[in-house]
Amino acid sequence: MVLVTVDKDAMGDEPAAAMLLLLERSRAITLQGRDSKGRAVVRIVGNYFPARALGGRAEAALRAYLADRVLPAIGGRDFVVVYMHSRAHRADNFPGVGAIRAAYESLPPGAKASLRALYFVHPALQSRLFFATLGRFLFSSGLYDKLAYMSRLEYLWAHMDKAKLEVPDCVRDHDRELERRPLMDYGIEATDSRCIYDAASMDTSASLHSLRCVS
Repeated sequence: MVLVTVDKDAMGDEPAAAMLLLLERSRAITLQGRDSKGRAVVRIVGNYFPARALGGRAEAALRAYLADRVLPAIGGRDFVVVYMHSRAHRADNFPGVGAIRAAYESLPPGAKASLRALYFVHPALQSRLFFATLGRFLFSSGLYDKLAYMSRLEYLWAHMDKAKLEVPDCVRDHDRELERRPLMDYGIEATDSRCIYDAASMDTSASLHSLRCVS
């Protein structure tokens, strides 16, 4: 987990600005060059997202950061999203499906149309099951149909220029571990008790209203 904090004295009493600064410093969401078709790439590193620090403001922070920082940088270009789920933990750095859904739905129609693909790198078994069973109900077809799972980085390179996409060490390490221990893909084998075994940690007793059950 990457811990990022903001000095409240430096930010004064403006919570919206503090949230934007927190996300900017975390580098959880960055623009990373272009894909193999020349489209802008938005890289999201789950392990970097400061969900715990944001608390109940994760949804508002996501929406604000997309509107104020990401979309202006993209302009009117087509773009793709690469989400790296490697070693993301529900309690520490996953904002919740509800926040992700709300952030997507808040995008203007032009931005939704310009989003061409969402590459989900290192999906856990429970994540796959969750989206396979409930994804179409929770997300519009415009997003769900663009979702592509990348179980290994080697599959991602068919769509990306690997020289232009920065891959954090935690993602590369996890990829190597999956190569050595392929049963981890099926939730059968774990690296430790916290992050990999049955990694989505889906709480089936929780209501769908909270939608904080997948990591």
